[in-house]
Amino acid sequence: MKKLFTILAVLCSLPLSISAQNSDEDAIQIRKIYDAAMTQSMAYPWLYDMCTKIGQRLSGSAGAAKAVDYTKKMLDTTGFSTRLQACMVPHWVRGEKEILRTVNSKTLKISNLRILAIGNSVGSGAKGITADVIEVKSLDDVDALGDKVKGKIVFYNRPMDRTQISTFAAYGGAGDQRRAGASRAAKYGAIGVVVRSLTTELDDRPHTGSLVYDEKYPKIPAVCISTNDAEKLSKAIKTEGVIKLFLRTMCQTLPDAPSHNVIGEIKGSEFPNEVIVVGGHLDSWDPAQGAHDDGAGCMQSMDVLNLMKRVGYKPKRTIRCVLFMNEENGLRGGTKYAEEAKANSTEKHIFAIESDAGGFTPRGITFDAETDIFIEKFKKVSSWQSLLQPYGVEISKGSSGADIGPLKPQKLLLAGLRPDSQRYFDFHHTAFDKIEYVNRRELELGAAAMASLIFLIDKYGL
Repeated sequence: MKKLFTILAVLCSLPLSISAQNSDEDAIQIRKIYDAAMTQSMAYPWLYDMCTKIGQRLSGSAGAAKAVDYTKKMLDTTGFSTRLQACMVPHWVRGEKEILRTVNSKTLKISNLRILAIGNSVGSGAKGITADVIEVKSLDDVDALGDKVKGKIVFYNRPMDRTQISTFAAYGGAGDQRRAGASRAAKYGAIGVVVRSLTTELDDRPHTGSLVYDEKYPKIPAVCISTNDAEKLSKAIKTEGVIKLFLRTMCQTLPDAPSHNVIGEIKGSEFPNEVIVVGGHLDSWDPAQGAHDDGAGCMQSMDVLNLMKRVGYKPKRTIRCVLFMNEENGLRGGTKYAEEAKANSTEKHIFAIESDAGGFTPRGITFDAETDIFIEKFKKVSSWQSLLQPYGVEISKGSSGADIGPLKPQKLLLAGLRPDSQRYFDFHHTAFDKIEYVNRRELELGAAAMASLIFLIDKYGL
């Protein structure tokens, strides 16, 4: 009996000993990844070149095509297996500079209010439109007014909620105005909409973004106005009662254009048909360079492969970097990738992570999956919290990323890198989303965080 207890004691102690040994080995490997990120990362040089030499990369544009060529070339020069995945994308163009001004205001003396047309919006035409403006705070307000908005320009002026600690939560709470405001107003006969820019700040930076028209109603022009000018317009309306606006935009949607997702990968040594995806979206809005949204995520994803190579890590599973095209106004790249992944019976995707929240200091990684598989897989990754915590990275439940979202029905675990969000919407979809507002060290820390998690998933599987 004593011998039996001794054997049982030894057997029970083995997993703990092995676990402790593996934990030490894993901590050392993760330290190597972070050291390489701080000294040998290519994320910032790649991002700098793409921002300064190419600039805007709106789907269907010459800039987008140049970005496809540039990123594939960079992946080629590092020695990874690369390919392009063809997809057709929307081709929306902004046209001449937008004009919004008051016609009859005695108190609002700004000749031109600061605006940007919302992506996918129709234009007003060369003559523009002139109409009384009516201010609302929500889509429900428009429903309540009904036919009273007929022939008018509707001004959506609901700010992002500054009490939300997560600015992404605040963004989500205000985003329906930009996304659906035009069609809701058109339902009752409005002829145009002006939407308060989505930022927590009061500034002079108009934001753009994307809208979706409801095909049941007429398509009317839509613009975003800077928050400072939104405040001034609102004050003038309250003071004077009736304000008339002139709005002119020349944007239009051209026929769909051919484009590509850019794919680079390290083939797995033991389980090459099990695929781990890391990615961001290559397209960006046209007013600026798209440095944070989402040049940062693309270069961090490319850098994950670079860091694996720098530390000499030979993955068991295939690690695939995917730079998706057309997240901003169509999601065609993400949809195309998921369709081909589903059709490929020789591969099984086990995990995907996206970086699309800016190049700021990483605070965490959030996870998502279909309900029937989430608990088991999240329990596995949660066991690695102690390995990532020294680097300020918290594991939690949450959203993943728009481009990898179409993969969700294929029963894999999804994740999103979560940088500090407080400054993100100062730059998001504005002319100020430039390389000079990206901190090199913060960018590198994000690449290291994703590479570390991918190392653990590759080593242990899910």
